[in-house]
Amino acid sequence: MAKLVIDIGNTLTKVAVFKQDELLLVEQYQAADAEILLALIDRYNIDRGIISSVKKEAEEWREAIDKRINLKYFGIGMATGINILYKTPGTLGVDRLAAVVGAYRLYPGKGNLVIGGGTAITYDWVDAGGNYFGGSISPGLNMRYKALNYYTGGLPLVAADAQFSESYGDDTTAAILSGVQNGIKYEITGFIQSYISKSPELNIILSGGDSIFFDTLLKNSIFAPYIKNEPYLVLKGLNAVIQNNND
Repeated sequence: MAKLVIDIGNTLTKVAVFKQDELLLVEQYQAADAEILLALIDRYNIDRGIISSVKKEAEEWREAIDKRINLKYFGIGMATGINILYKTPGTLGVDRLAAVVGAYRLYPGKGNLVIGGGTAITYDWVDAGGNYFGGSISPGLNMRYKALNYYTGGLPLVAADAQFSESYGDDTTAAILSGVQNGIKYEITGFIQSYISKSPELNIILSGGDSIFFDTLLKNSIFAPYIKNEPYLVLKGLNAVIQNNND
């Protein structure tokens, strides 16, 4: 039987269908609804599902889906195999935790630094023994561009440009591109260097909607050969959870 995995983020809702570890389908929506999800349940003969949501309000479609399949909300108690050492686990984002579970499932017996590129940029470290220590949170790519425009009187709103590779800007738009994108590159490489100094065999895993963009930013860095791009890491982590929580 297939499984339904739903990741509700700050901006988008990602919906996936798995059969064991095989990813059959991934779609994303501004907001999913009962019609879309019920059609997937019928199409793939789904019997169970799991939801991870960063939002506090309940989804309008929850009751309709709950009547058709066994549906669970992902919580900290479901992260089997992970020893959570975070001092405030009640405030830990479920998307961050699901990504850590996914990393540990995909690369068992190795330490992993998970870098999530979404509304925020997150850095989370789980060691080879499954101990999760915590990480860091900073403003995301688009948030930085929007903040420069919103909090200043004269700076324009600039869109990210994966082709920009200069070390500085010779006009205002290029200067913003340089500041945001080079700033993120230096930030990420700085974090990587810090963690590698503690754990030289560390995997570097990029995940989330901006993972491909970050991969491009880092393609000429000394860490490029060690970086793994897993844009669906949260979904894979949730799938691992639902397989380990059959009851």
